Amino acid sequence: MKILYQYLPILTTLLLLAGCGDDSSPVDGGETDTNVDSRYIIAATPQATDGVADYLLTAKSLTEGSVSTVGNGIEQDGTYRYYITNNDKFYSLLYGQGNPGAVTSYNLNTNGELEQLVDFQSETVQAFTNVGDDVLMMKIPRNSNDPTALWFQLDTQSDQFSKDGQFNTAKVAGNGEMAFFSWMTQVDDRVYMPYFTISGEGNNSFSTQYPDSAWVAVYSYPEMELQNVIKDDRTSFIGRYFTKGLSVDENGDIYAFSSAVAVDDNSNLNSTQPSAITRINEGAMQFDENYYFNIEEATGGYYITNHEYAKNGNVLGFMRSTEKRAPYTEGTRLAIINVYDQTVSWVQGMPDPADITDITGSNSYVSADGSTISVGVTTGKGSAVYNIDIDNATATKGLQVDGGTITAIHKMESTK
Repeated sequence: MKILYQYLPILTTLLLLAGCGDDSSPVDGGETDTNVDSRYIIAATPQATDGVADYLLTAKSLTEGSVSTVGNGIEQDGTYRYYITNNDKFYSLLYGQGNPGAVTSYNLNTNGELEQLVDFQSETVQAFTNVGDDVLMMKIPRNSNDPTALWFQLDTQSDQFSKDGQFNTAKVAGNGEMAFFSWMTQVDDRVYMPYFTISGEGNNSFSTQYPDSAWVAVYSYPEMELQNVIKDDRTSFIGRYFTKGLSVDENGDIYAFSSAVAVDDNSNLNSTQPSAITRINEGAMQFDENYYFNIEEATGGYYITNHEYAKNGNVLGFMRSTEKRAPYTEGTRLAIINVYDQTVSWVQGMPDPADITDITGSNSYVSADGSTISVGVTTGKGSAVYNIDIDNATATKGLQVDGGTITAIHKMESTK
């Protein structure tokens, strides 16, 4: 059964209409420049209101100045939006909460303004990633009555779906439960997809009888044919719901991050394994039995909820006390973790973790040279970008976002 073609008539119409639109955003609170090479894109949700959509703001710098959601930016259609950049385009994906979603794409003109290219309906997806010039998206079931996952390949050159398919997640799991993919990562010409197995029924569809195992399904690309399933019983599953669990270093080795947040049918945590990091060596199809990094032991009682890879084995970890372990809560204490030396350095200069009400996690921005990671942080005093010096494990407050909670930070090059 073909899935995407039901959307192609809508897409074709909207592609034609999109060229007639003039939707754009002012730069830095209204200033218009010319011959702009790049801009930072800040997604921010207006504060003091419920059920509102993000605004897309542009900024010249992440280290100084301020931008505001008041009278600026492009309002997104729909409350829950997620973002990805590819091929000098910025994509905004709507999470429809069971209803159809949407995909909107933008480019950056030489005046430093975002211009909408297309806006079309699609399936709501629970995982997406860049694979070359494609954005691979996946709709993942969590009801055992229909274990069929749907995948779509969005060609970013044409802004059209080029290929789609489906597979049975119960067959992938092979243990009486369903495979639920936490995220997807391109590794050479394959896609590595960590998953946890879920019951898909009962009081909590995400419950599992297999809390102390980790799996990675390896698919060919673009065929999306299952080539292998890599398993390890030293950790719980890799990543979390809607959260990346794999990173590839400069040597091609893959590091896998487990939060150990599996739950039973009553939503009680049921993994006996600690939060830990494991490794799949470059070109291998199994976990390295000689590599194991116990994060809870190294941090004195913290687990990793999210991460961003920087360079030279250094990772920015989003950490949370194991006394407050929870399946979906993001950690607000930051650490530089070196996966080579198996060391942890707490980041200095951040607000008190207890005061942080929101943090961008994997929607943070990693500089091109990996020396700095810029994180959006919101406290009771407002929202600002904190720039983390990876080598020194220090944070410096930079761009302030007035009237909004930062939800994502990206960078775009302008179209020439």
